[in-house]
Amino acid sequence: MALTTAPDPTRRGPGTDRAHAEKRGPGRIRHSEGLAGYVFLSPWLIGLMGITAVPMLLSLYLSFTNYDILTPFSEAQWVGLANYERMFTADPSYWHSVRVTLTFALVAVPLKLAAALGVALLLNRAWRGVGLFRGLFYLPSLLGGSVALAIVWVNMFNRDGAFNSLLSLFGIEGKPWVNDPDWALQTLMVLAIWQFGAPMVIFLAGLKQVPTELYEAASVDGAGRFSQFRNITLPMLSPVIFFNLVLETINGFQGFTAAFVLSNGTGGPVDSTLMYTLNLYITGFTDLEMGYASAMAWVFLLAIAVITAIFFSTGRFWVHYSDGEDR
Repeated sequence: MALTTAPDPTRRGPGTDRAHAEKRGPGRIRHSEGLAGYVFLSPWLIGLMGITAVPMLLSLYLSFTNYDILTPFSEAQWVGLANYERMFTADPSYWHSVRVTLTFALVAVPLKLAAALGVALLLNRAWRGVGLFRGLFYLPSLLGGSVALAIVWVNMFNRDGAFNSLLSLFGIEGKPWVNDPDWALQTLMVLAIWQFGAPMVIFLAGLKQVPTELYEAASVDGAGRFSQFRNITLPMLSPVIFFNLVLETINGFQGFTAAFVLSNGTGGPVDSTLMYTLNLYITGFTDLEMGYASAMAWVFLLAIAVITAIFFSTGRFWVHYSDGEDR
């Protein structure tokens, strides 16, 4: 008589273990991949929270308080909308800095983009050594808003600077450009326009994407250079122009380093270079009115957001994309 043993329901065979492993495997892989992704993102997330998000929220709170950086944060005195009321109704230096910044942006940004586009058109040719010239024109943009470049610029436009020495060769008497209230802001504009390398490179990339067949067809139809530029180059480059316009406008409103160095942090001479960001710095770190400076910063942020929104809302009327759809 043969004895039979009933199978133990709690015992798992090799096939069962393999099936469970395969069943749980994809989930474990996705979990481990997600965990690894968060680990690699953690430096950026920590920076976002510690350097951007949390300070922004604190500055929003401080904009409704009377606070200076020498007292504990807990002693900030709540004043409600008093800082904003003072800004718009009782602070003439604030509106002066707004006018200076608007003047700088409205003059320097268009001229900078025009210079960048003009040089890009000249360098968009198969000339010998054109790569060297592209690099030389781009070089000033690598220096950016550095303090060293601003110091060199100030020395160039002093009364005994290189610019006046050049004018003397033609019998023209120079001026102390950086110390003259009528010309100090213009020297900052020239510095900003001179750094047209970054938008120039972007314009060059856009010009490379314009089909040469369009120019050939226009030439066959008798269109001249100016007509080709107006009817082919500008429409095809409109997305690139829009991109550069938005970026350079924001950069123009954020100008700080050159104005700070030229005026030794005062906005002089006679507040002629008192840019908005410089006025904000003076208010917060020189006058120690951090609550009022925070209010100025938030108004500045909202103003740039509104200007950017205007660009995007009006761009659909003049920005044309190659797919035939205007956005």
